[in-house]
Amino acid sequence: MSWRAQGMRTWLLQRLTAVYLLLYGIFFGIYISLSSVQDFESWRALFTHPISNIATAVFFYSILYHAWVGIRDILIDYVPVAYLRFFLWVGMTFSLAVLAAWVSMILFNVVNL
Repeated sequence: MSWRAQGMRTWLLQRLTAVYLLLYGIFFGIYISLSSVQDFESWRALFTHPISNIATAVFFYSILYHAWVGIRDILIDYVPVAYLRFFLWVGMTFSLAVLAAWVSMILFNVVNL
């Protein structure tokens, strides 16, 4: 199979996003359990740092891409009617794009550049 094949690329990217989601979850969980993040100001201070903000943005974009690939595969496998599958795919893509814009607005409003 060629590396240029679309299926292999999406399969690999979904696995890489899964690894990133796992590592981010572990590191973030350890950091939160060891630090004294208890009120709004300490949470805001945590996410105003650009590195944590970028890592969190990559985390959420990874979730959205991972979900897009998974839902796309489910639609391809279990929705036999082509026009229904297309409309569900467009609705799912639009919903995930709206979520990506929402996450971007939240994260970019927190960071102090």
